[in-house]
Amino acid sequence: MDYFVKFFSSLRLTVVCLGLALALVFAGTLAQVHLGLYEVQSRFFRSFFVYWTPSGTGLKIPVLPGGWLIGWVLLVNLLSAHIRRFRFSRRYIGILLIHTGLILLLAGQFMSEIFQVESQMRLEVGGSKNYAEDSRRNELAVIDVTRPDRDDVVGIPQADIEKGGDIRAPGLPFVVRVKKFMANSSPAGPMSGEGEKLKAADGIGQRLFFVAEPSVTRMDNEDKPAALVEIVTDKGSIGTWTVSTWLTKHPWVSILQEQVGGLLQVAVDAPQTFSTGGHTYQLALRPVRYYKPYTIKLLQFKHDIYVGTDIPKNFSSLIHLRDPGRGENRDVKIYMNSPLRYRGDSYYQASFEAGDQVSILQVVHNPASITPYVACSLIGLGLTVQFLIGIFGKKRARQPDQKTGPEPILATGLRSDP
Repeated sequence: MDYFVKFFSSLRLTVVCLGLALALVFAGTLAQVHLGLYEVQSRFFRSFFVYWTPSGTGLKIPVLPGGWLIGWVLLVNLLSAHIRRFRFSRRYIGILLIHTGLILLLAGQFMSEIFQVESQMRLEVGGSKNYAEDSRRNELAVIDVTRPDRDDVVGIPQADIEKGGDIRAPGLPFVVRVKKFMANSSPAGPMSGEGEKLKAADGIGQRLFFVAEPSVTRMDNEDKPAALVEIVTDKGSIGTWTVSTWLTKHPWVSILQEQVGGLLQVAVDAPQTFSTGGHTYQLALRPVRYYKPYTIKLLQFKHDIYVGTDIPKNFSSLIHLRDPGRGENRDVKIYMNSPLRYRGDSYYQASFEAGDQVSILQVVHNPASITPYVACSLIGLGLTVQFLIGIFGKKRARQPDQKTGPEPILATGLRSDP
């Protein structure tokens, strides 16, 4: 037991962890060229190990500790060293505050990695929404549109779609069979392109095909997956449909209009629909949605520039917040460094589209957002307290004892005669 306590409280362990962290950052920076920022964050920093897969095999060989493992070891190291060496005393109150702040900072960062959710809300002037979308995660949405007053949605994560095979989702009276999946794709007409094309027997997939493309790594771009799915009931197959993020409302809808003869816009305006068991369903491969108990409407978007130049000066969105559950019904202006914070969500002015008719708000939900501020405040307070204790402690040590008088001075040398 003593061995483990000494090991985890060792200063050498701290130095090793910091060295591994430097190596991890260096390796992640190099890998970003080929994998992209978001993939590197997932593989290197939001994991316990970094794995290497030899070409042509399914082996996963750990080659480096991941960011989560290094962070947890550092946290245990700090706690162990504090418990083993620290003795409570008024002289060390500042050190106690500093260590508490460091521990809270590490724990808060891990909580943010686990619970923080980032998404975007794309709003057209005059339009309103009660949901935000995750631009990096997709789902196959099976939407029951039978009732005119509401939609019942069952979301199947993209990770399940990638595995292929039969998917039996709770709430669906049929099986979704994934016959083909493309991690990234582009639309193609019947006579265009080479290679295997994704074709369906029903819906727009009969005329609009998709071909596989290499995964993208640039931050200003993203993969656009596509899949061929079959709906199977107890009575047999109903049909096959093509689903893709190309077929949902996105800024890139008009990119390949000419190449596919306008079929892309037709697909956007006509959702993939089928009926079974007296219900009507729609299929859509789309970004994951996070629904809110309130509605945000974009009243106005302003893109200000400096006079006589095209240099941006300010971006701002005037929105109307309506929340019947809490009686909120007010206008709010969101601009740079002035977000809207409501119900645990923070809305930032992130981007816009050409024509100044579309505003894109970054939505951040982080239950641990307050921890960095508390941690830094504790560290600052601890440094101040320890600094003052050091100053006044030295000053008090230099002052003579008032009760016993000045300290005696021992003198040697000449002796005066009486």
